[in-house]
Amino acid sequence: MKIKYIFLAAVLSLTACKKDFLDSKPQGKLSDAVLGSPEGIEALTISAYAALAGPEGSDGTFLSPTTNWVYGDVRAETAYKGGGGIGDISEFNAFETFQGVFSTNGLLDRKWFNLYRSVQRANSAIQQLNKVTVEQVPLKNVRLGEMKFLRAHFFFELSRLYNKIPYFDENVELENYPKISNTEFTRDQILEKIAAEFAAAADLLPATQPEPGRATKFAAKAYQAKVTLYRAYKQNNDNTVASIDNGLLNNVVTLCDEVINNGGYQLLPDFQQLSEAEHDNSKESVFAVQYSIADGTNAGRINWSNLLNAPRGPYSGDGFFQPSQNLINSYKTDANGLPQFDTYNNSNLMTVADGFATNVDPRLDFSVGRLGVRWKNYTGSPYQENWAREPATYGYYMNKKALVSPESPFMVKGFPWGGSALNFHIIRYADVLLWKAEALIELGREIEAVPLINQVRARTKQSSYVLKWQNTSSTDYAAKYDIALYQPGVNCNWTGDYARKALRFERKLEFALEGERFFDLVRWGVAEDVLNGYFQKEKTLRTYLQNASFKKGRDEYFPIPQAQINFSGGLYKQNPGYL
Repeated sequence: MKIKYIFLAAVLSLTACKKDFLDSKPQGKLSDAVLGSPEGIEALTISAYAALAGPEGSDGTFLSPTTNWVYGDVRAETAYKGGGGIGDISEFNAFETFQGVFSTNGLLDRKWFNLYRSVQRANSAIQQLNKVTVEQVPLKNVRLGEMKFLRAHFFFELSRLYNKIPYFDENVELENYPKISNTEFTRDQILEKIAAEFAAAADLLPATQPEPGRATKFAAKAYQAKVTLYRAYKQNNDNTVASIDNGLLNNVVTLCDEVINNGGYQLLPDFQQLSEAEHDNSKESVFAVQYSIADGTNAGRINWSNLLNAPRGPYSGDGFFQPSQNLINSYKTDANGLPQFDTYNNSNLMTVADGFATNVDPRLDFSVGRLGVRWKNYTGSPYQENWAREPATYGYYMNKKALVSPESPFMVKGFPWGGSALNFHIIRYADVLLWKAEALIELGREIEAVPLINQVRARTKQSSYVLKWQNTSSTDYAAKYDIALYQPGVNCNWTGDYARKALRFERKLEFALEGERFFDLVRWGVAEDVLNGYFQKEKTLRTYLQNASFKKGRDEYFPIPQAQINFSGGLYKQNPGYL
């Protein structure tokens, strides 16, 4: 049974307060006796877990989504904002085009505030846990490990979104928050602290938990590997990558090996099972946000972050978060079944099924809805033109990966559109394999990365491919699917440069539409080249991208919200390029 993220009334009165909670007196205050009881402490920890899905719950999480679809894919070359046109949540359009992203953008302030609310939930639980003994709360140390894990996660999100952030622990009182500078620590120092927090969490956490959804020792080690990998790419003050730290890369390899050898994880046998709630908390799931329906709450603990992101058709959705033509083209494969790293975007795959003119990676139709192609297990019709809300602006492609099939018993019928019990992966085992491969390649040990990348590709190759709408056999596929493993010296020349291209492209294909792509580009120091090259081609297809451009040294991070600078009395310093 999943850990249930239930907002208890007592916890809500403490944590889900209004935006001015730091400088206003609470109307009512729970006693330490209540909060420090075993029941109160458990309520506080559950409240911190609930923040993974957004501390706002159903009241506006879609405007500051914890799934990072806006921040990690719409800001990359993999997705368009979608919806009812560029004025439909215009703040997100600014994020996509990198034009008019001002420190006064209310949704940036909202995201910052909600992440710090989430940090405070973890801190509140840690404060109470520090006051009790193991005799009073037998799971004290385990819960401390969980709260350290969650706090580190929230700070990591803050770091990669805003870079210059105030960092503190549970020993800082609320009234002192505005006195903490956001430049006290550098990016490297903050990432070092976050990695250390995950290491401390791992020391306290068990290898497995009785309730799926709770953090474990190996989830903490995996997250420590991720943060360490980010830290290995040293950034200058202008956000460019200055060097890559081999010592930290070796640490990544060691941490990934611990997870691979001892964590008990493995890839699901079929890629499409990642989009089926029946396979939540599988062996591939290292750490995931838990969602549910029919759990006693009004609509269930569904994914409010993705409220806007279902197509019309059987979902009747709002049509946000549409895959880009660039992403579709990325799934082309050559005569050897390998990606076309340098030429994939020279021509466009057709909007409708293209008559098998081009080989494609099967993950294309696992992840993306295309006209005329079967949509999951839906029997009403294949994906059709009227499923798209604003095709003149954003085209016809839709995100297929994040939705369960319309007939699934795990989907809410009606509002919230497309809402379901499908978990959202923060880390899955494929991440760990490719993090290790990336570190090995940058260490000059690229040949050791081959079996790791191939393991991910082999799962796709062995998956059940999408069938034609009117198929006549079990091999009557919807497209010409062809994916091969890398065989150095046979079908590729596995140099360091080639291996780096293969790894980075594999991450693009495997984790498309999972909210990670933009952060990868910034970590690698290639965001300017990739995104401005993307805009140059895409503006010929999407007129709203005519003036889109990425400015190096500014757009790697969001501006510090002006409301937060005001809150600090001017103590907080703005990120470069936004003054």
